[in-house]
Amino acid sequence: MNGIAWPLTGWLSKLLEGDEREAVLGDLLETDASGLRGFLDVFGLVFRRQIGLWKSPQPWLAGIVVTLPSSYLLTYVSLSVSCTYQRLVNHKTYGWHWPTGHEGFPLLLCHIFLLIAWSWSAGYIVGSVSRRTLWLSSALSVIPASFFMCIHPFELLSRVSLFLFLFPAIFGARRALLSTRISLRSSFLLALTTTVAMISAWSNHALWELNWILIALAWYPVANAWRSGPGATGRKLILLTTS
Repeated sequence: MNGIAWPLTGWLSKLLEGDEREAVLGDLLETDASGLRGFLDVFGLVFRRQIGLWKSPQPWLAGIVVTLPSSYLLTYVSLSVSCTYQRLVNHKTYGWHWPTGHEGFPLLLCHIFLLIAWSWSAGYIVGSVSRRTLWLSSALSVIPASFFMCIHPFELLSRVSLFLFLFPAIFGARRALLSTRISLRSSFLLALTTTVAMISAWSNHALWELNWILIALAWYPVANAWRSGPGATGRKLILLTTS
């Protein structure tokens, strides 16, 4: 296999499980398959595997239930943070009616923290629920920001501001892909701090009502840590005996 076909085939094979990927690539090398033939074989296998994944509810949950709604709301939060920063630091205001008020620096810092916490949690959830369809969830996450970019005059504001939520979301998804367990104490501290920050923003009339939906993102790692922690087996036995 030569030319550009082999790098493309190697990249595409990353969508397969580790053992299967090594076996497929090994067979292609042993049979000395042509570049195009090898690429088509791997593409067909990946396509069948990806179609099979959608028979379970996890990809639908990760892509439609979590990624699209949360990325829509987080795009608004990114814009709110950017507009507030421009107003406080660069003394620039815009004529758009974004979900932002006349916050000062303390509430700006609160919003920055919430943006990071919500985005990280969203990435962690998507990576935990359906890691093999993470590529599609990643594509869905940029749809709302791309839509805003098309209908609003963002030449006045850096287009990067639309995608601020992506950076912490990537770290959250990476944490889930590494399969490193988050302790119940750490996840609870993050969720509690996020909740307190949300209440603080809400009490100062600086929290969009729809953003309360994002509180579920912060508490998912807590539920996941509680379910998979050291005492998970005992808790399951208690639930079974009492049901």
